[in-house]
Amino acid sequence: MIFHLIRTLILSLALLPALYTVTHAETNARPLLMEGKQSLYQRVLAIPGARLSRNAGWRSEQDVTPFTAYYVYGRQQVAGRDWLQVGTDRFGGIDGWLAAEQTITWNQGLTVAFRDPIDRDRALLFRDAKSLESLATSGDRVAYKKLYEQALAGTLPKDSPVIAIQPAAHIDIQKDFYLVPIREHREAYVGSEKARLLRVSSVPLQLATKETASEKKDRYSAGLAFVIDATQSMGPYIERTSEAVGKVYDALREADLLGHVNFGLVGYRDDPTDTPGLDYRAKTFVTLQQGRNPQTFMDKVNALTPATVSSRDFQEDAYAGVHRAITELDWSGHHARYLVLITDAGARGGDDPLSGTGMSAEGLRQIALDKGIAIFVLHLKTPRGADNHAAAEAQYKTLSHFPGLGSLYYGVPTGDVKAFGKVLDTLAGQITMQVRVAAAGQPPAPAPVAPTAQDDAQLAALQEKVAKLGYALRLRYLKQGQAVPKVFDAWVMDRDFIDPERATLDVRVLLTRDQLSDLHDVLRRVLQTAEEGLLSPQNFLNELKSLAASVARDPERIAAATTTGGGGQSLADLGFMREYIEDLPYRGEVMKLSLEDWETWPAADQIDFLARLEEKIAYYRNLHDHTDLWVSLDGGPIDGDSVFPIPLEFLP
Repeated sequence: MIFHLIRTLILSLALLPALYTVTHAETNARPLLMEGKQSLYQRVLAIPGARLSRNAGWRSEQDVTPFTAYYVYGRQQVAGRDWLQVGTDRFGGIDGWLAAEQTITWNQGLTVAFRDPIDRDRALLFRDAKSLESLATSGDRVAYKKLYEQALAGTLPKDSPVIAIQPAAHIDIQKDFYLVPIREHREAYVGSEKARLLRVSSVPLQLATKETASEKKDRYSAGLAFVIDATQSMGPYIERTSEAVGKVYDALREADLLGHVNFGLVGYRDDPTDTPGLDYRAKTFVTLQQGRNPQTFMDKVNALTPATVSSRDFQEDAYAGVHRAITELDWSGHHARYLVLITDAGARGGDDPLSGTGMSAEGLRQIALDKGIAIFVLHLKTPRGADNHAAAEAQYKTLSHFPGLGSLYYGVPTGDVKAFGKVLDTLAGQITMQVRVAAAGQPPAPAPVAPTAQDDAQLAALQEKVAKLGYALRLRYLKQGQAVPKVFDAWVMDRDFIDPERATLDVRVLLTRDQLSDLHDVLRRVLQTAEEGLLSPQNFLNELKSLAASVARDPERIAAATTTGGGGQSLADLGFMREYIEDLPYRGEVMKLSLEDWETWPAADQIDFLARLEEKIAYYRNLHDHTDLWVSLDGGPIDGDSVFPIPLEFLP
């Protein structure tokens, strides 16, 4: 009788909706291989709203963290609906079943981000490859213009080959995370330029809410940090900077806008351990919060005085000052973020023994861009530094490069204090005027026009860039066209149709914070092992290629990608290197490098290559430590599973 009751109870429970949680089951299974591959497994991403089930076709039981990467262990069709058996590891750990329509194919880790459409058309997303390829290769500008205007106006007919358009404004992924994974690619020539046609999915983490400027609680504000060389020769420029800030404060006070442009101040010198009389390498004199108050700024700026002793040579540690301003000033609450470096000397690069950051201009610029900061450089070309001018200009043009605009660099001839003051007044005044217009609620003009300095072509060009930058930042603030189109199957071109030399997309690799930590550690060990002479050139390149291929294909394998990283055998040793690389639409510097190329390089080029790898390691370290840049996909605190899309050029 008792047995009968238990049996009845079990059968009854089986008919009820499942109320338990799907758990991770360990089996001896292995994921399904990708077609034509020997070691690459099928992978998918769970889209926002996906839910796991215990069995195919069963009721969904467990929420899934959006964009979780799964290996595919099995496929099954139930009642005409495709289901995937999935697990987060490749060693038999199965989590359950996902409906196929709740996933995106993720057979490579490459994704793209829309570039800020400053001074160019927004990217169009096409229904199929054929229509995009036909338009791209024909060069039919009339047909393109018609499609673009329809997309812009939201009047695309149902049979249009275009199904969506890139948002009007740049999207801050810290606030509105989205992912555009590459699923397939083709190549085509647009004029004389080779372009890639990418099959993508465009998926926002959350649906954007409509918001207008009038609904915002916070008024438009800008943060402007000055990073000033505080060595012996800089006294007149420090004083003139203080004067320029005073003029801006007066203008803001007259417009009743004090607190809408906040000023920070960082001074830098050089390595004080090498020259103790310098006192400090980099020091914050005024935070952006303190700089809300004019009197506070003016009181504290007086503490910034030129050094009384000379440093070792003409170069100073400018990057230490810039790094301090980027990382230690609190930029939150500022919709427009500007950093102005003022110097008469070149910077110590990441490979300089006296560098305090180990970072290159490229890495430092990327950290600034990640945090939404535009860097300006006012380079004082004094006669004393004539031998250093060309090298310093190249450094600072790289440091101040802003996507879509070019370099925000100005070289002051002869370091003339009067000319310097004119440029500084113009720059600060233009930024202030942009804030005044925004604070007044005036809509941004369709085509921003900058006042031009008729007698100074270099200044006129800088003013034009500031106008375009201000316009783009204002669009971000207003969030016009903010919603990323939710499209699960579309084709997009990585080049601008009108100007094919300009890229429309940034290629990135989505990594978790733990994966970035693994990448940092493994690359560090590869370089150390090579420096100790324990790797031949061929094995050294194999280690690097194995690491780079694992990052692009399957970041879960980073820790085991190389012999030096603990994997025992590299992909090259296993014979899998070719299949990891051959289908990738984009490849980093390392993947293209052969032993023959390496051996034909002069020693200086080999040293430069190794220095670039060291600088990438420094970038990983800095990015990892900036928790404000990482995105928690489950809404919890930042941890090892939080993600960030790393630019492809900063991967090995």
